[in-house]
Amino acid sequence: MGWGMTGNWGNMMSGGGYGGYGNGGYWWMGIMGMVMQLLIVIGVILLVMYLFRHIHRQPGVIGRQNSGLDILRERYARGEIDSAEYQIIKRDLESK
Repeated sequence: MGWGMTGNWGNMMSGGGYGGYGNGGYWWMGIMGMVMQLLIVIGVILLVMYLFRHIHRQPGVIGRQNSGLDILRERYARGEIDSAEYQIIKRDLESK
């Protein structure tokens, strides 16, 4: 076989036989690729939705720290301090 003859290279490059993708039974790879892309897009959309809802559910967490009054209210709500102590600390914080 010389340089000018195609031999088997012609069949393999043109898709003939089992060497090419046209007749080799790989049609399902295109469908699987589309399904994978669709799953990735859906996953990104769900992640963005989750993050958006999570951030907006807790407005005090991002951008500012809890003020002293917020912390005082939380301590009172948890029962760590009684009403008298709450009123004393509240007056002290509001006067500053």
